[in-house]
Amino acid sequence: MKKLIRITTVPLSLDKLLSGQLKFMSSFYNVIAISSDSEALKKISEKEGVAVFPVEMTRKITPFQDTKAVWELFKYLKKEKPFIVHTHTPKAGIVGMLAAKMAGVPNRLHTVAGLPLLEAKGSKRKVLDLVEKLTYSCATGVYPNSFGLEKIILDNKYCDSKKLKVLANGSSNGIDTAFFSPDLIGSEQRLNLRQSLNIQEDDYVFIFVGRLVSDKGITELVRAFENVNKENSKTKLLLVGPLESDLDPLSKETEKSIQENESILTVGYQNDVRPYFGIADVLTFPSYREGFPNVVLQAGAMGLPCIVSNINGCNEIIIENNNGLIVPVKNTEKLEKAMRRILDDQDLMKHLQFNSRKRIIENYEQKVIWEAILKEYKNLEKSIQ
Repeated sequence: MKKLIRITTVPLSLDKLLSGQLKFMSSFYNVIAISSDSEALKKISEKEGVAVFPVEMTRKITPFQDTKAVWELFKYLKKEKPFIVHTHTPKAGIVGMLAAKMAGVPNRLHTVAGLPLLEAKGSKRKVLDLVEKLTYSCATGVYPNSFGLEKIILDNKYCDSKKLKVLANGSSNGIDTAFFSPDLIGSEQRLNLRQSLNIQEDDYVFIFVGRLVSDKGITELVRAFENVNKENSKTKLLLVGPLESDLDPLSKETEKSIQENESILTVGYQNDVRPYFGIADVLTFPSYREGFPNVVLQAGAMGLPCIVSNINGCNEIIIENNNGLIVPVKNTEKLEKAMRRILDDQDLMKHLQFNSRKRIIENYEQKVIWEAILKEYKNLEKSIQ
């Protein structure tokens, strides 16, 4: 079997963004997963049944550590001689693509699942633009995971269109709709979870799932919810995800609102988010930037309508007035208006619910995405025959 190396900056990305995919690919290739944090990486090895190799990488701009990571990875790739190196996430992209090109790896693929640099300004933006261009120049193939991202890459002239390709309908991993199914969350489990969170039977629950950071639109979401909640005390906002204070932290004011408002519930990071979707009514996801958000796919598969910001990925999964509502980015007023509309209009709510799971099944089933990636790999094999 030919060697396939998949690289992410942190193991959580291997676990959540590519769950199951490494195991699937191991039937066709000798798969090796590379990321930082050797202890967490061991768990990935056990879960996916693939070999692993730790290379310490950071999500920040750390030139010395990054250079060290490139050198370490270069030496490993020279020894292993993989047929394909496939990277995900920005730091793993630049480290992996540079090392793979230096090591003479013939097929260097990079998936773009979001561009954090879009929120950067000034000299930092210039540095990140340069890094992005360098990543793509080292790659032999670049795979934006949404059509919106593809357009952004072309508009910013990061690379030539010949290198770019969106697979299937978008997404890096698709969604296992058999796993993300409302039928798997029983009424007793829902009742127990609601009671543990002090959510009443007639409460209306808006849910957010993801990192609690500024560029996920948490500030706008909290403000919009507080206004809705003042007029309707039977509403709750359920925040599922870790509060991150090092990169892109929330303002002290927003943190204080979350802590002090009894109608805003925080449960931190959850390994299984399905029960929380099971007790919610609507996903609110006002992110500033995304690649192709798994959370929106998951919520849709669980039968939830979604209120999302008008950004790439989100505005491809959600069709306005079909399976959700789309609001402008960073617009508290329009977000609040959409929350009120879906809360007050039961006919609209039922219509969106009816279409939510259906649209995900028809367009983003996991095996379709996996087969599309595998086809790309197999085409690379054909090209050398």
